[in-house]
Amino acid sequence: MDISPLSAAPAPRHDRLMAKAEELEATFLSEMLAHSGLGEIQGAFGGGEGEAQFSSFLRQEQAKLIVQNGGVGLAELIFNSMVEAENGAA
Repeated sequence: MDISPLSAAPAPRHDRLMAKAEELEATFLSEMLAHSGLGEIQGAFGGGEGEAQFSSFLRQEQAKLIVQNGGVGLAELIFNSMVEAENGAA
């Protein structure tokens, strides 16, 4: 009987690896949202410095929601790379 390397690792370890991969994807998406200009208010009624300082919190939460709803597939690639690196190091 052949057992694949993915089933050899304990499930909690894989859960933690996937959580970290999703966290990395959310961070990446947050940076992409920041550079896209999404959410910037144009005109005289912008929030000024306060808005600029706290907008990163909004972007981070938006990015987390994107990842929770499927993301862009980056978390799966990161997860697979971490599992491969872990299996190669063992």
